[in-house]
Amino acid sequence: MRIAVMGAGAVGCYYGGMLSRAGHQVTLIGRARNVEAIRLHDLFMDTAGFRAHVPVRASTEVSDIQSASLILCCIKSNDTEQAAAMMAPFTRPDAIVLSLQNGVDNAERLQAHLLRTVHPAVVYVAAEMIGPGQVKHHGRGELVVGPSAMSAEIRDAFVKAGVPVNVSDNVVGELWAKLILNCAYNAISAITKQPYGLLFQNAGARDLMQLVVRECLAVAQRDSIAVPGNSWQEVERIAATMSGQLSSTAQDLIRERRSEIDHLNGYIVRRGESLAIETPANQALYSIVKLLESAFGVDQA
Repeated sequence: MRIAVMGAGAVGCYYGGMLSRAGHQVTLIGRARNVEAIRLHDLFMDTAGFRAHVPVRASTEVSDIQSASLILCCIKSNDTEQAAAMMAPFTRPDAIVLSLQNGVDNAERLQAHLLRTVHPAVVYVAAEMIGPGQVKHHGRGELVVGPSAMSAEIRDAFVKAGVPVNVSDNVVGELWAKLILNCAYNAISAITKQPYGLLFQNAGARDLMQLVVRECLAVAQRDSIAVPGNSWQEVERIAATMSGQLSSTAQDLIRERRSEIDHLNGYIVRRGESLAIETPANQALYSIVKLLESAFGVDQA
């Protein structure tokens, strides 16, 4: 397949690298720093199963998506509208577009600008950029998609590339399940600069996570969202399967970049307000992360 990956960060580089390693023609679209490093040295992948320099095309030009039959949107939620507007003139009419992003409404936001179906994919991967053009994989890597998001051929291509794909009839609920995990871990990891495993060992942190989860589930229930599984058991599972992972919010703050907190705990706070549900734990975590962002001058717009 010809595949374009919008966003050459940790998620984009991991999935783009896995697909390229399996023989697909992948183009990573990203910032100049990463693109230049990949052009010079290929994409370095340090994963649970291998360490290798993976040849993959990299570009700073959004127009390079125009030959792709599959587009993976791995951009930050804050940049969704801007990226969609840039993609619109170059997206093939027959291209399949998947949103591999945090939050629950990115596919809808992309769709509004692209004027075409965009399929959400729930991403469970622990990865980080450890340098320009270098991605470190800490664990997992599966995707959850709806029945119409991928053909059997594309699902098979992902699986053969080492990317498990689970199909769900309740993708909205699955997105919320992932949102709840992000709300439980991301802000606390960012504030403390601690990985998931260490956080979960702390009784006070666990108590706070339980409060966050209860608030999220209350909002989901009032919003008529059927969240699958047991959310607290999934929080426990993350501590075991991604124990060494710093949250993406923590990684953003360490690099003094604006985080996605508006689309995580901030989203729960806004939905709670609109549904007349109090969310004090989410509000506190959201406010602290916003304060940390403002301390190094991040644009809060």
